[in-house]
Amino acid sequence: MIARPTVVLAILTALLGVMYLDYVADPEGNLHDFPMAVVNLDVGDVTAAGARVDFGAQVTDALVEGIPKDKVDLRVMGVTESERQLRNGEIYGAIVIPGDFSKRLGILGAGSVVAGEMERPVITLQTNPRLGAYGTQITRRIGDQALTEVDKQVGIQLTDQVRAALADQPEGAPPTQVSGAAMLTLQHPVDIVESEFRPLPGGTGEGLTAFFYALLLLLAGMIGAMVVHTMTDAHLGFVPNEYGPFYLHHEPVKISRLGTLLVKWGVMVVVSLVVALVYLLVAAVLDMPVGNAFGLYLFSVLCLIACGWTGLTMLAVFGTPGLLINMVLFVILGLPSSGGTVPIEATPKYLTWLAEFEPMHQVYLGVRSILYFDSNYDAGLGRGTFMALLGIAIAVVLGVAVTKFYDSKGLHRENLFLRDAPETTRTS
Repeated sequence: MIARPTVVLAILTALLGVMYLDYVADPEGNLHDFPMAVVNLDVGDVTAAGARVDFGAQVTDALVEGIPKDKVDLRVMGVTESERQLRNGEIYGAIVIPGDFSKRLGILGAGSVVAGEMERPVITLQTNPRLGAYGTQITRRIGDQALTEVDKQVGIQLTDQVRAALADQPEGAPPTQVSGAAMLTLQHPVDIVESEFRPLPGGTGEGLTAFFYALLLLLAGMIGAMVVHTMTDAHLGFVPNEYGPFYLHHEPVKISRLGTLLVKWGVMVVVSLVVALVYLLVAAVLDMPVGNAFGLYLFSVLCLIACGWTGLTMLAVFGTPGLLINMVLFVILGLPSSGGTVPIEATPKYLTWLAEFEPMHQVYLGVRSILYFDSNYDAGLGRGTFMALLGIAIAVVLGVAVTKFYDSKGLHRENLFLRDAPETTRTS
């Protein structure tokens, strides 16, 4: 009696500890394939000596070469494609080199020895706050480290060019000195500016409302399946319905396993319609921005049905162990692989594999698309919808096939002890 629950709980808690602690313990060490873009708009410039320079291309090459390829998926692209991928949530940020980058560097070099106003060239680090605060933090760290090194290398090159130009002055010309302030500017010539691409409105929890809304849907689907399973079985007379010290046990209804599962699926549909509406009302009361309320309602209903029907199928197929299977499927494996708090690209690679099919990640992508990306199918809504429909299909096929098999074999829902006991035991 003691050994079984102890062993089961030990295994579950060990799995829970590994999954939850491993995905948050070292995001920097786990970083892989983190998608970012570099956009080079620089048109180059011609020096006073007639030589053509293209500092933008040099900076781009340095970024591609310097940023670790095993950690960051740095994509070189145009500004239109970069904005499209930012808008679809495909990249976490972009490094943008402006069109006058080389020209401004040339002016800065000349201005160090000639009086007049000058401006440092700018490189912009764009972040995508709609992909979450942690993703933004990682983008900043990558951008700061890479661009600090770029600033240093460009400063060395620019300083050497100015010194070479001063050394090549004709004989008899008055000596020209570079002031200390100008030299400091030459050593750090690039002004790194951070900007948010489509900042989030207030009431979004810095990008966490999508995660918690998805979590609510997942929990409602899983817990809803347990409640529907238990209460329906009690109503059909398969288990007692307890109220404190009292219990009510109905006469068992003559119904097949498949029929029981169909009834539970039907109840879950009604529950999903109501729960999805309740969540929307709660969001409205809390002034949470929901641009497409009807779309969120429909997607929520779909996800609740998918999770609920899957949970009910596990219980119909495996019985009581289905509770543990649902817990592992939806909670233990689901939350760490969701990508809602720590980006998938900053978690161990086995979680990236789990995210391909784990329900929590699919629900999160769809909710995030509706709340933050204007219900864009390419931003996750398409995948979330497809995976929810696939989950329903798998639940239906598995549930119908197994329960029909049980029914065909005469494996009815009855007490095995009483069935095999002598007549006197059954009637006593």
